[in-house]
Amino acid sequence: MRRHAGGISLAIAAPYDQLFLATEVNEWALCAALIERDPPRWRALEDALIAQAAEAAAPAGAAGTAGAAGPAPISQELQPVIEESAAFARFERLAALEAHPRLRALLDAAAARGLSHVLDESELTLGAGAGGRSYPLHALPDPAGVPWQELRNIPTAVVTGSNGKTTTVRLIAACARAHGWQPGYNCTDGVFLGDEALALGDYSGPAGARMVIREARTEAAILETARGGILRRGIAIARADAAVVTNVSADHFGEYGIHDLAGLADVKLSVAPVVAPHGLLVLNADDAQLRTQADALVRRYGKRPPLGWFALDADHAVLRAHRRHGAPTCGVRDGRLTLNHDGHQYDLGAIADMPLSVGGIAGYNVANLAAAALAAAALGIPPITITAVFARFGSSLDDNPGRMMRFTVGGVCVLVDYAHNPDGLRGFLQVADHLRSGRLALLLGHAGNRNDADIQELARVAAEFRPDLVVVKENEAHLRGRAVGEIPRIICAELKRLGLPDSALAVRGSETAAARYALNWARPGDVLALPVHSSDARATVVALLQGR
Repeated sequence: MRRHAGGISLAIAAPYDQLFLATEVNEWALCAALIERDPPRWRALEDALIAQAAEAAAPAGAAGTAGAAGPAPISQELQPVIEESAAFARFERLAALEAHPRLRALLDAAAARGLSHVLDESELTLGAGAGGRSYPLHALPDPAGVPWQELRNIPTAVVTGSNGKTTTVRLIAACARAHGWQPGYNCTDGVFLGDEALALGDYSGPAGARMVIREARTEAAILETARGGILRRGIAIARADAAVVTNVSADHFGEYGIHDLAGLADVKLSVAPVVAPHGLLVLNADDAQLRTQADALVRRYGKRPPLGWFALDADHAVLRAHRRHGAPTCGVRDGRLTLNHDGHQYDLGAIADMPLSVGGIAGYNVANLAAAALAAAALGIPPITITAVFARFGSSLDDNPGRMMRFTVGGVCVLVDYAHNPDGLRGFLQVADHLRSGRLALLLGHAGNRNDADIQELARVAAEFRPDLVVVKENEAHLRGRAVGEIPRIICAELKRLGLPDSALAVRGSETAAARYALNWARPGDVLALPVHSSDARATVVALLQGR
C-alpha cells in the first residue's frame, strides 16, 4: 500500500503466470472494502461491474440489444462477484485458467543460468538481441528442448530521468557503435538499430525496449525508460549492466499517484533492482532528491547495486567521498571531463571542445556527457573510445535530432530543442541567452496532460529571460484531453500577469506556424529558441531552416 495525495495505491506481488489474477484480486479487495464501509452506496458497484463484463463479452455487433433482452450472458469465470466465498472460488478458477507451468519452468531455468528474458502477453524471449530467441506463449518448448548454449545476454543499459534521457541514450549508443557493437536503442523518437529506424514515434516505454531486445541484430541495447511506461506497464527487462537516472524535476504531477519530487524519484529509482550485481547505477550528485533517496534503496529493495556518481564539478563532496572508496565518478575539473573508473583516472577531453556542450555553456549537456561516460564504461567500452565519440558527437545534425540543433539563417541564430518542462526550458534558454547579441524570441506551448500550475510555471520560466517575442503555440499533437486553445490561453494569461506586453505576444495554431512566424520576425543578430515536440513538426521546421 502506498498513500499519496489522491488516495492509496495497492499492489500485489504475483508469479509471472498469475498477473491478470492479481489485478482481479486487487480490484476485489478495493470493492469489498468500500462495500463494507458503505453498503448501500457501493453495492451498485457490483451491478456496474457485472454489466461492464457483460458488455465486454457481448458478440460483435450486439451493441444496443441488451436493453430488450437483458444483459448478455457471461461465463462464471468472467463474472465479477464481491461476496467473499464466491469471489475466492472464482479466483481459484481464474488461477487455473491462467496457470502456465511451462512458462514458469523456462523462467526458472533462465534465472539459474543468469540469462535475461523479456515477456509480454504473447511472446517470451530468452537471452537478448544477437543472443536471444523468442517463443510464442501458446507453443513454449520444454526447458530440455531449448538450445541454452546458443543463448546469451548482451551489454544493456537503461536510461531514465526527467530531462536528458534521449541525448544520453544516443551518446551511449554512439560509444557502443564506435566500440564495434551494433547498437539497438529506443527513445521518444522511435526504435533504431544503428542508423536504421525500426519504428517511428514515442517508444520510450516497454514496447520499444522489447523491440530492441528482440531484434536479432542487436549487439548492445540502450533503452530509454520513461516515467509513463514505468507507471503504466513496468520495466520491460529484468537485467541490465548499467542504469542511469539523469535527474528528477517537477513534471507530470497528479498522474498515477505521483504528486511530488519524492514520489517521482521513487519511480525513476525503480530501475535500480534490474542492475546486475556486477553492474552500475549511475546517479546525478547535483540532484538533491537523488542524493537523499539513494541510501533508501537498500531499505526498499533489500539490496543496492554499485553506484557511480556524476556532477558538473568533479570535486563535488559526494564524488570525492565516493572516490575514496575506489568507486566510479565523472565530472569537470579545470575545464576537462574527468572519469574515474576501475581505480584509474581518465581525461576525456576539454568540455569546450565537445560539440554537444556548445562551447561549454550547455551545462545540462555536460551532465549528460558525464552520465553517458559512466554508463559506457560500465558496459566495457574503453575510455579512449568514449573520448573520441565525445569529441565529435553533436557536430552533425543527425547525431541528436531535435535536441540542441543549431542553425544560422540569414544572420539569425536558431536553436531547436525538445525542452518540455520548466527545468528543461530553463537550461535551453540559458544557452540561448548566452548566445544572443540582439533580440530573443521563443516558442512556448505544453502538452495537455499537465495541470494548470505546471503550464503557468513554464510561462514563468520563459518570462525570467525577458524575451522580446513569445510565440505561444498550440501543441496540436499532444492535446491529451484539452480543448483547442485552452493551453495557449493559460500561457498568455500568465505571461501578461508577469508584465509581458501584448506587442511581445503572438499565438499560432500549430508548432510549424509558430516557427514560421518567429523566423519572419527575426533579423540578423537575433536568437530564436524553438522548442518543438512533435516529430512531424520538427521535420518540417528543420527542412524549412535547411531550405533557408
